[in-house]
Amino acid sequence: MNVKLYVGNLDYDITDSQLTELFTQAGKVVSAVVISDRQSGRSKGFGFIEMSSAEEAKKAIETFNGKDFQGRKMIVNEARPRKPREFPA
Repeated sequence: MNVKLYVGNLDYDITDSQLTELFTQAGKVVSAVVISDRQSGRSKGFGFIEMSSAEEAKKAIETFNGKDFQGRKMIVNEARPRKPREFPA
């Protein structure tokens, strides 16, 4: 079962492929995405990693949470479910 992780406090220049490469140290990465601003295209400094198992996700959290990467201490934890958006009537 795939487990989605939140990765915060990233350098604004990091790419999806760099994030994937880093997290492969903890196991198989199913997907990696750095969230970008829609208008500017600039990274928002966080992203999501999907690991292929709960064990690999746990290893990724233990390995990378608080670790310095490109001059910033990453925040890594299990992603919370996305809240449905509410649009004004």
